[in-house]
Amino acid sequence: MGHEIERVALERGHSIVSTIDIDNPEEFSSDNFRSADIVIEFTRPDTALENYRKCFAADLPVVSGTTGWLDHLEEIKSACKNGQTFFYASNYSLGVNIFFAINKKLAEMMNDYPMYNVRMKEVHHIQKLDAPSGTAITLAEDIIERLDRKKSWVKENQKTPEELGIASERIGQVPGFHEVTYESEVDTITISHDAKSRSGLALGAVLAAEFTVGKKGFYGMSDLLGF
Repeated sequence: MGHEIERVALERGHSIVSTIDIDNPEEFSSDNFRSADIVIEFTRPDTALENYRKCFAADLPVVSGTTGWLDHLEEIKSACKNGQTFFYASNYSLGVNIFFAINKKLAEMMNDYPMYNVRMKEVHHIQKLDAPSGTAITLAEDIIERLDRKKSWVKENQKTPEELGIASERIGQVPGFHEVTYESEVDTITISHDAKSRSGLALGAVLAAEFTVGKKGFYGMSDLLGF
């Protein structure tokens, strides 16, 4: 994702003043890093939070696409109330965010039809460490908010009728596949999104950075896209 974001940013006329990975953490203290207008952060769940703190210490706004750290979301929102800036999305793809909107609408409609049980599936590349994906969790939470018969999501198969099961697979270099299925005794309704590459994610992240520069507070894709 880092290489893809850099490619898209350069194509759109931006400059990359600093690149940080596992081999050069000292770059956080460099003049180049501190000269940036904004930071785009796509790393790992176990390093993301500390990266955000270092960016805030340098008074730099952050656009993040890392998932798996949301237990600490309130810390980030609190920092934004105190002058920092953060843009977060579990998925930056325009198509996925349209899929989010469709998922919400379908869940509202299916609330009146308890004969349908709902389940989910997501597939990603083998390098993705968190499971379920952040995108799948967003889809699940949006369903639970609108479907009275579901109270929580669980990894893999549901054990009680009030649970929403999310099956996760890690295969090859799959960019991302998400599926929501409603099933009754007589038929099945399925909606899905299948990413063909990571280019859409990279473009969304750069658009989010362009949107966020100069702003203060906590933002997401609904702010950028107006959904």
